[in-house]
Amino acid sequence: MVIIDTQWLDATAQAELVRSGEVSSRELIEDAIERIERLDPELNALNHTRFDSARIEANGVNSDAQFAGVPTLIKGLTATAGDPHDRGTAILKELGVTSSSDALIAKRFRDAGFIVVGRSAAPELGLVSTTESKAHGITRNPWRLDLTSGGSSGGASSAVASGMVPAAHGGDGGGSLRMPAAFCHLVGLKPSHGLISAGPGTPDRWGHSVPGVLTRTVRDTAGIVDAVSGGEPGDRGRPVLPAGELMGALHRDPGRLRIGFVTAPPDQIDAVDPAVRTAVVDAARLLENLGHDVVEAHPDALFDPHNLRAFFDSLSVTVVQAVDAIGAQVGRQVEYDELDEVTRFWESRGRAMSGLDLADSLTWIGGLRARMGQWWASGYDLLLCPVFPTPPPTLSWPWTEPGGIQKSVDVLTFTAPFNSTGQPAISIPFGFTEDDAPLAIQLVAGYARDDLLISVAAQLEMERPWAGAVPKMAVPAEPHIR
Repeated sequence: MVIIDTQWLDATAQAELVRSGEVSSRELIEDAIERIERLDPELNALNHTRFDSARIEANGVNSDAQFAGVPTLIKGLTATAGDPHDRGTAILKELGVTSSSDALIAKRFRDAGFIVVGRSAAPELGLVSTTESKAHGITRNPWRLDLTSGGSSGGASSAVASGMVPAAHGGDGGGSLRMPAAFCHLVGLKPSHGLISAGPGTPDRWGHSVPGVLTRTVRDTAGIVDAVSGGEPGDRGRPVLPAGELMGALHRDPGRLRIGFVTAPPDQIDAVDPAVRTAVVDAARLLENLGHDVVEAHPDALFDPHNLRAFFDSLSVTVVQAVDAIGAQVGRQVEYDELDEVTRFWESRGRAMSGLDLADSLTWIGGLRARMGQWWASGYDLLLCPVFPTPPPTLSWPWTEPGGIQKSVDVLTFTAPFNSTGQPAISIPFGFTEDDAPLAIQLVAGYARDDLLISVAAQLEMERPWAGAVPKMAVPAEPHIR
């Protein structure tokens, strides 16, 4: 009897087991199902399972695909053929709405060999930094069950961090992938806008939203993004990177880089938790020890108070579009009380805007891209900064606090600007607080320099390995024996 515990193997290692014949795809899928059935009742990371379909698909997997037979999840805001597609809303869930086809990114995950075992939970329309909704309840963080796993890719982060699956699809429209990664001790790359096509005609919130993946290792992030990247006819502004460029960057010496770092907005030092500031300073020292030129510096435009206002102008209008699309699906106007609180807020804001308001904001964002780009063009290679101002907040944050909506806006200081500029940014695990809450740092590169982020993230992973740390609640009493 051979003991093969696949729970903490990354997707690359699991794929190697299938290729070598040591484990079959069907066995990997059964392992994932066992973990989901054991862990999800407590975490609520999935809003739909498709176990029977996954078993059938595993039996006919394309053995030549890079991640042949490896289990994964598709984010619950993204269409998968034949499955429920409620976008986190109670109204569509109650109607039992399903999708007739895969979204492009779901198809690309399947083409890469992944077997979709379920759909991960997300907040209604992906609009808040915690995964809680009237439709699907509360998703918990496996590191501490009283903490949020983030949003909007919080179901994916909870599932990967607990070892249900080795990697899961996510999306980032303002930090929706990087923040869950930071909260759950994972790697979360927001690729350059256009590196992974969302598909022509797919809403991308005026260029802010990009598909991505949550993983436990840098090599998984590099390999999966390589596998699903590429443009489609009709895309605009897509970077062109050579095939396999990110995997090639894994072991490439990036050379001596000039890295600027900032721990907090200069006039709001107290807004960033001391543990987060300490993690950034610690990372700066480590990068300096690795031979990089590290100085306190940042783009002035990063903390322009108009950043978030312009970002939310574009967001608000797309919420109106989404609500109207739901109304078209159900054949009537969506009632105010049928939506979650945050959706109602952004919809009301969007309906109050004019076309000129939106045009002015999009023009301003174009200027922001130029101002930010000048900092990188002036000789800096990377920016080091926090992902989120605090360690992961408690469940139901910020709705249990006064000014909850405003709090949900203010915390996007370090993430949303890079959705506006389209630049790549990566969240990397960087230790824990004294009370076992994950900490993280963020690296940001110039547009289409995703490869540079992978090279430096791999350097940090080598110096401070993080994948060996796993949540206690997710460890079974006995290893799975095959």
